[in-house]
Amino acid sequence: MRAAIVCVLVILAGCVSVPEGVEPVKNFKLERYLGQWYEVARLDHSFERGMQQVTAQYSLHDEGGVRVINRGFDTGSDSWDEAEGRAYFVDGSDTGYLKVSFFGPFYGAYIIFDLGEDYQYSLVTSSDKSYLWLLSRTPEIDAALQAKLINRMAELGFDTEALIFVDQSKAVKNTRETKGEL
Repeated sequence: MRAAIVCVLVILAGCVSVPEGVEPVKNFKLERYLGQWYEVARLDHSFERGMQQVTAQYSLHDEGGVRVINRGFDTGSDSWDEAEGRAYFVDGSDTGYLKVSFFGPFYGAYIIFDLGEDYQYSLVTSSDKSYLWLLSRTPEIDAALQAKLINRMAELGFDTEALIFVDQSKAVKNTRETKGEL
């Protein structure tokens, strides 16, 4: 029984570990990170397969930690899907290293390893390099900046050839309409 408990603890600890070569950002400011982010690109995983127009909304949770709401349009079912979770800092609130849960007591790592000076973009991974997200404060990202970030991901050993670029065209259209550009 003791061996089983140790195995479970080791497995759970591995879910919030940092992949080799990846360093969470330092001098992280949660208040600047809060708000809405648009998913620009990601590596494929079953929990997001077929999703477009994906956003993440971060806010302070009433009971502590960070409230996370991920929302996206599921092209397979032609409907919106939403998941709510909660995140907590692992190494102090000034390091971009959190653990997040959408399923009760099970946590996964949420590691911010690159962050724009003005918090305009974020590169995020989890406990291994099969997880990768490029997030932006806007539905579109400058092509030169995107190329630079993809190069950085590749240098760290992420499979950038497998990136899925998220269709945010409706969000772009809505943003332009709101600004009176159309």
